[in-house]
Amino acid sequence: MKRLSHFLAFLFVALPFALQCQTKQIKNLDTYLEKAMLDWGVPGMEVLIVKDGEVLLEKGYGVRNTETNEPVTENTLMAIASNTKAFTTASLSMLVDEGKISWTDKVVDYLPYFKMYDPYVTQEFTIEDLVTHRSGLATFSGDLLWYGTTHSRVEVIKRAQFLKPVRGFREGYGYQNIMFTAAGEVIAAVSGMSWEDFVKQRILTPIGMERTLTSTLEMKNGMDVSSPHNYKFEKQIPIEWINWDNMSAAGSIISSVSEMKEWLFTQLNSGIHNSDTLWSASRTAEMHSVKTAKGISNWSKKNFPSKTFSGYGLGWDIFNYHGQKVVNHGGGYDGFISKVALVPEENLGIVILTNTNTWITAPLTYQILDEFLSDSKKKKDWSEFYLDIKNQVDAADAADLKKLEESQVLDTKTSLDIKEYAGTYNSEMYGDLTLRVIGDQLAFQFEPTPIFRGTIRHWHYDTFRLNWGTQMMLPSGFMTFILNAEGKVAEVKVDVPNPDFDFTELEFKKVE
Repeated sequence: MKRLSHFLAFLFVALPFALQCQTKQIKNLDTYLEKAMLDWGVPGMEVLIVKDGEVLLEKGYGVRNTETNEPVTENTLMAIASNTKAFTTASLSMLVDEGKISWTDKVVDYLPYFKMYDPYVTQEFTIEDLVTHRSGLATFSGDLLWYGTTHSRVEVIKRAQFLKPVRGFREGYGYQNIMFTAAGEVIAAVSGMSWEDFVKQRILTPIGMERTLTSTLEMKNGMDVSSPHNYKFEKQIPIEWINWDNMSAAGSIISSVSEMKEWLFTQLNSGIHNSDTLWSASRTAEMHSVKTAKGISNWSKKNFPSKTFSGYGLGWDIFNYHGQKVVNHGGGYDGFISKVALVPEENLGIVILTNTNTWITAPLTYQILDEFLSDSKKKKDWSEFYLDIKNQVDAADAADLKKLEESQVLDTKTSLDIKEYAGTYNSEMYGDLTLRVIGDQLAFQFEPTPIFRGTIRHWHYDTFRLNWGTQMMLPSGFMTFILNAEGKVAEVKVDVPNPDFDFTELEFKKVE
């Protein structure tokens, strides 16, 4: 009895002290987050931290539109982009639990039109291959097939057969959105309902994420929805939402931290929400286990010495940090960047949503992880560290742009009259690119992608500088025309240097 009374007395003193420390910890983090957002010039942000089944922080910062200055709240809807992928693998896991599919089932058995670059790969490609980024294709390869295009999901998947691999099948990591799109169509084929309906009926509604959207078409006037932003003219400018319905299973969910907390609770509780079991614990173990190794770069070894492995599971990135496994994923949408991180052994979950293209989600994630996983009293300022790197990258980009401008060969002429470059150019994989003369310049239109339009002006020789006519995230680029033996235009090569979309994959041959 004395031991019990002493223990109860200890709890009476210790628990309030622990809660007081945690309250101070969250207050300090709150102050840090707000300052970091201002330092990075982010218009608006939402942050969620849950631990041991409790919400420690659930807050909106800044504004959802820099022109109207409406505040971001914990209910403000923002794109979570590729964090959608975990909802897709959870959906597949539910079908595995029900015995309707297995991870080793062949994709062609459900999608007869599915075709890869090699007949062997086509026949051997499994459902697990779709969601583990080991197709042999380069990271983001083929994303121009769906981004802003009028191609349907089935068309996008069919056109992927023209993509050229950069490594052997299952021989390495290459991030793939189109394969996840195909995974969504497998769900539709097996369940008899669209990917959107399956996710809503089997996941979103049961766990209480009823305000979460699966398409921009579901947006209505009066909703607490953030505008996406792009940094231009030295300020953050609101831009239009771009519809991602033709790759929905890979990145179309739009949510808020008030709703995402239910997702974190379900993930951390191995598929159980309240008293409902959505998927089994064994499926959680599969999703949270490495399927494709990624390795640790020399930069990461230097700056994250506690990391010793990194890989991709089923819809999740996985690495270790301060002795704990971190199950996480990032998401990038036009004008939105997000991060979701879980530390299952610590029952810790984090969500960060932002309404501009920014690096801030990475440093803030590590800052929060350090608060809960590191015993060091002197913690690193990750925001300051990453901001310094960003400034170096920006300076290097400015130097590269200056070097590019200086590379222009002045006083050159085109090989042909400008009207000879006009016409229709076809990419078997993508579709048509049309060029027409307007005054002393050429106007272009990528036909499958309505927002890809603008003008090109002579740069030097048969190379023209490309400038977009719509506000988007892409930089300027070049079009270089290739002449055949008869001195006529045979093709045009398009190059728009950026980290997301590879325009050099599109081989445009002149057809008229």
